Amino acid sequence: MAKGQINVQTENIFPIIKQFLYSDQEIFLRELVSNATDATQKLKTLSNIGEVKGDIGETQMEVKVDEKAKTLTFSDRGIGMTEEEVDKYINQIAFSGAEEFLEKYKDKASVIGHFGLGFYSSFMVADKVEIFSKSYKEGSKAVKWECDGSPNFTLEEDDTRKERGTDIVLHISDDSKEYLGEHKIKELLDKYCKFMAVPIKFGTKEINDPEHEPKTTKDKDGKETKEDHRQITVDNIINNPEPAWTKMPADLSEEDYKNFYRELYPMNFEESLFHIHLNVDYPFNLTGILYFPKLKKNLEVQKDKIQLYSNQVFVTDSVEGIVPDFLTLLHGVIDSPDIPLNVSRSYLQADGNVKKISNYISKKVADKLEELFKKDRKAFESKWDDIKIFIEYGILSDEKFAKKAEKFMLYKNVDGEYFTADEYKTKIEVNQTDKNSKVVYLYSSDKDLQYSYIDAAKSKGYDVLLMDSPLTAHLVGKLEQADSNTTFTRVDGDTIDKLIQKDEEITSKLTEEDQNTLKPVFEEVVNKDTFTVNFVSLAETDAPMTVTQAEFMRRMKDMSAMGGGGMMGMGNMPDMYNLSVNSNHPLISKILGEKDEAKKKDMAKQAADLALLSQNLLKGEELSKFIKRSVSLI
Repeated sequence: MAKGQINVQTENIFPIIKQFLYSDQEIFLRELVSNATDATQKLKTLSNIGEVKGDIGETQMEVKVDEKAKTLTFSDRGIGMTEEEVDKYINQIAFSGAEEFLEKYKDKASVIGHFGLGFYSSFMVADKVEIFSKSYKEGSKAVKWECDGSPNFTLEEDDTRKERGTDIVLHISDDSKEYLGEHKIKELLDKYCKFMAVPIKFGTKEINDPEHEPKTTKDKDGKETKEDHRQITVDNIINNPEPAWTKMPADLSEEDYKNFYRELYPMNFEESLFHIHLNVDYPFNLTGILYFPKLKKNLEVQKDKIQLYSNQVFVTDSVEGIVPDFLTLLHGVIDSPDIPLNVSRSYLQADGNVKKISNYISKKVADKLEELFKKDRKAFESKWDDIKIFIEYGILSDEKFAKKAEKFMLYKNVDGEYFTADEYKTKIEVNQTDKNSKVVYLYSSDKDLQYSYIDAAKSKGYDVLLMDSPLTAHLVGKLEQADSNTTFTRVDGDTIDKLIQKDEEITSKLTEEDQNTLKPVFEEVVNKDTFTVNFVSLAETDAPMTVTQAEFMRRMKDMSAMGGGGMMGMGNMPDMYNLSVNSNHPLISKILGEKDEAKKKDMAKQAADLALLSQNLLKGEELSKFIKRSVSLI
């Protein structure tokens, strides 16, 4: 029996493991299963190139919990190790078995990672670890390695092991007893090893015997009785070694993609809209499937739905900062051997390959959206309400995506018609260009709440867009920057005739003196801290009073509320409105001519309250008074 010290420059390996190598204790399970998978893949590679003779037999691995013995065991029938290899790859942890193997058999193997470092994560939960291993090489003897977490170890021959492969036995420490629970291990296997490339056995399960057909018998009275299905015990394989993203798109049906989505998100009962299958081998290796969920107006969706893998080994589902922010709204899987097997997000974010992959995915998503738009515009339009917030987010956060989005971004008007940017500009520029030669884009954020404004705009021949996402304030600013000859204004942002001034302006029936007489009357019936009274010259058929809000102020408040716009604190500022009085409406002239001051005030108050009511701004006591006053007037 050999004894010795592990070749590390410290008196204890725990500080290395617990402080520097991994951020989550439970990662040990992923690492040990990965190593077993790695050893099995190596064996398959050697068998394929003829270095291992004969049938290699069963290659699945197994995870076993023994609560009584306080052990957790990881068993594989992979390549195994000789005594010299155990000494090299376990005792001298500076070496990487995977790197050396890859160098020797490059272009022939898919290798997971660093065996030595990965193995040592087991000391995060165990106070003693044993290795029982037998190499595939002819004439090799089984060996046993044991270490209690100090730099001291023992290494000796082991007569008990007869078969090729390796068992890693963790003697779980008292402060990690949770890892002796089958439910806990099942949970971690499902999280980290769901798509490992080698079948993983975890216990057994009872199923109906497929080869036994239940018989139907009759009693003496002719009554039929059917016997129960015969139950048999089989291995419980907890993973899918061949997930959809590892296959070629041509080999998958639409139903296969749907089934895989359900496999990824068994608790998500809503189908995805469509998918993008990623498959590239230059300038880096990348496979994966991304799904578009139905987003509607919800930006607060869970951003942990994209799972990052490296050769089918789970890395993280916290991909913010690793992929462009807008892509985190998607669901699915990204797998690349060029992604380092490291759970530190800051490390991943700084990695050059990760940045290249991020840019590629963004381009691929844009290309797919353009393809869908060109292939079937009607189908694309039918999905627009579900995906527009994703596209808007991409336009705002990714310049390259924004440029590509010009080909498939749509405008939707309040009548449910869809237009590309060029189509819509052509539609409105003749009728909606102001004196400064800017094309005015009118939009509504709520068709019901802003109905009267929409109706007024349409009656004058103007078109109104429906822009009701939480990103609208940011988006319209971005679109204005992209084209300095356009301006966006919410339909209730100002009186329409003031927004789109024509050569022929309507003359006011009220003199300046009349307006000065009426202004204090209206100022008295509204809150001066909230409303500014002004007079506008509109048609007699237009509303007597209109409540509007300055586009700039509302836009800044909306952006501040969303966490942007550069106007800190504006989201908490009180709303300010304009009460625009139509100087040509008969009611305003009637109020001006009323001699009874009390009646004049009541008429002004009633007219102002009607304008406020149309915008849902009349509440509480003021609303109650309005109702009583209305009943009295009737």
